[in-house]
Amino acid sequence: MSEVEIGRGKRGRRAYSFDDVAVVPSRRTRDPEEVNVGWQIDAYHVDLPVLAAPMDSVMSPATAVELGRLGGLGVLDLEGLWTRYDDPEPPLAEIATLDPSRATERMQEIYSQPIKPELITARLQEVRAAGVTVAGALSPQRTQEHWRTVVDAGVDLFVIRGTTVSAEHVSGRAEPLNLKRFIYELDVPVIVGGASTYTAALHLMRTGAAGVLVGFGGGAAHTTRVSLGIHAPMATAVADVAAARRDYLDESGGRYVHVIADGGVGRSGDLVKAIACGADAVMLGAALARATQAPGRGWHWGPEAHHPDLPRGERVEVGTAGTLEQILFGPGRTADGTLNLIGALRRAMATTGYSDLKEFQRVEVVVSPYQPR
Repeated sequence: MSEVEIGRGKRGRRAYSFDDVAVVPSRRTRDPEEVNVGWQIDAYHVDLPVLAAPMDSVMSPATAVELGRLGGLGVLDLEGLWTRYDDPEPPLAEIATLDPSRATERMQEIYSQPIKPELITARLQEVRAAGVTVAGALSPQRTQEHWRTVVDAGVDLFVIRGTTVSAEHVSGRAEPLNLKRFIYELDVPVIVGGASTYTAALHLMRTGAAGVLVGFGGGAAHTTRVSLGIHAPMATAVADVAAARRDYLDESGGRYVHVIADGGVGRSGDLVKAIACGADAVMLGAALARATQAPGRGWHWGPEAHHPDLPRGERVEVGTAGTLEQILFGPGRTADGTLNLIGALRRAMATTGYSDLKEFQRVEVVVSPYQPR
């Protein structure tokens, strides 16, 4: 791929966000009702290519159950308020009313409460009792401390999610998590990330992960570009990791690792382009935080927003667009891509003539920068 000259001593590869690319119609169209948007990860069939981001503003046990019943996959943040407080509603209500000038400081105080293993068990069992697929997320730093509690609680899919996760973490202070050994010894499939390059993703695939989350600091509530100077444009990142999946499929003799876009998928058009660039599914944060049932009450934040030493995110107001069902299936009442995400995906696939997600990954894409209104 061609590089551009930044200066005499530095060159850089041109990378693209979802706003920089567009899908091109083909010679064939089909009926949207005949399009299949389901996918399979390990032993679990999921009707929709949608995972909810493990963020307190998006997922509670109740919304995880509701999303599961609608055909998606809710992922609980097992380091969030639901595992720190017996009743997280008061702190959630307080966060929604905080003055912006003090929001970060107060959130750091609220999240300083310790994680209670018995609450991890209780929250996961609440989801399991509803009969939907159970998924929970820990950061790499907390995985060694709490993984056994999570597995004993009956989790179906284990998510290890951080701003960035590598297969080779170097530390002189503590023994890092050995992902390859950990995943090999675990009895449940593991989704791990984020990764934003071909090499990092390939290494994660070699650990035995069932899925790789793609992204670094691209979400609506992240500020990693201004705080750390790090950012990975999502269209290029997804395409690079999809290439790693293809090469690992050959290297491993047929083992398919799912690619999940995590970040930058705020509206229906972003979902369409994430699949077109090679993703099998997307992890939605802000898009689902707009639901009337979302715990954030129209606000959205991730764990980076309350980091005790270096916050790399913020609480952002996303408003309320409709119910969870309306966000996924409509009917749409506006033309801004916030409602009927799955209907938009079906329509895009039908307009370009593709019948399932794996076929749609081969659709023609052009570079066509666009500035949203």
